[in-house]
Amino acid sequence: MPTFVYIARSRSGERVEGTVEASDRRTALLQIERQGHVPVSVDEKSAAATKQSSVSWKNLFQWRGGRRERMSARDMLVFTTELSDLLASGMKLGNALNTLSHRRTSQSYDAIIKALRDDIIRGTSLSQAMSQFPETFPSLYTSLIRAGEAGGNLAEVMQRIVHHYERLQDVKEKVVMALVYPGIVITVGIATLIFSMVFVIPRFSMIFRDLGSTLPMPTRILIGVSSLMIHYGWLLFILIVLLVVLFRRYLNTESGKKAWDGLYLRMPLIRDIVMASAFSQFARTLGMLIGNGVPVLDALSIGEKTVQNSVIAAEIRNARDRVTDGTTISGPLASGKVFPQMLTDMLAIGEETGDMSGALSHIARRYENSLDRSIKIFTTVLEPVLIVLMAVLVGFVAISILLAVFEVTNGLNA
Repeated sequence: MPTFVYIARSRSGERVEGTVEASDRRTALLQIERQGHVPVSVDEKSAAATKQSSVSWKNLFQWRGGRRERMSARDMLVFTTELSDLLASGMKLGNALNTLSHRRTSQSYDAIIKALRDDIIRGTSLSQAMSQFPETFPSLYTSLIRAGEAGGNLAEVMQRIVHHYERLQDVKEKVVMALVYPGIVITVGIATLIFSMVFVIPRFSMIFRDLGSTLPMPTRILIGVSSLMIHYGWLLFILIVLLVVLFRRYLNTESGKKAWDGLYLRMPLIRDIVMASAFSQFARTLGMLIGNGVPVLDALSIGEKTVQNSVIAAEIRNARDRVTDGTTISGPLASGKVFPQMLTDMLAIGEETGDMSGALSHIARRYENSLDRSIKIFTTVLEPVLIVLMAVLVGFVAISILLAVFEVTNGLNA
């Protein structure tokens, strides 16, 4: 009779391992359930040994540098929603994770869910288990889960997490969509100019050279640029790639990132978008954490990590260093001259009334509305600017050719 190796969970939640003899897997499951255990995995002994052997051979030849498992943002939201629904229906955490582990969504998704399930069976808390996957579950997520576990309202907290990340995703999509049209215009314009310089202008230059007339200065400049791109285009391409790589490395340094983010905060139009996005995200995150019982200092530390602009993040870090027991948040934030007075005043009112979470929600909504207006203004101004810029470049090419044609025609008539 076949022997089955099983992993189960006892009534007290402890992990139980063992073997049973049964005619098939279904009978083995029934025997495990009769012992008062909840089956987690049941495999025939020979198949399990074969599977373990294949995994070991696979690991032997696997590149040790390998990638760490992670979910996409969309998968993380789906997982959080489904787990919250299962917990709200009364299902135990281990059983809910076991149910989700059988979905067969993707390799990374399945691996993470199974790892969480196994850790829960061993007695690990959900927040501790999730902290092993920081690429999927950031510190904000695990801190809220920890607060939900302490308060006994894990399902409700997970629903709040879903709403929070959906709002952040909406903000990111608004910014990305605002850059789609300008990006398309710039790409098409540059492609058109390169095509003209490489294929169109050389044909005209051959005609003008055969006619032997003196060309106007704009035409000579145009032909010179075209000749440069044809003969040394590969060198220009390598130089551009090298500059981009060096610039990206510079941005990865602390000084480079700080200088670039500081430039963002000084550029017209872009400054309003960056500040509105950072302030709304910071207020939404901080209000979410404080509303779920996370200590203020920990909430500020997590809020600092969620802000993408290093200058604003540094100001939050400085404010956190100045905040001590009995000290308000609004005062240190206001003294840095980065956060606007409107934000710190609204936060001070929330501190006075004892409703910081509500005040931060109002602040987040205010700057989300400001972000919408800033994006509309940015796109409204940027579109005509790009059109004029492309018109100037294309017009220069057209006028240079027409001037040469007029010069050649006058020479022939003479």
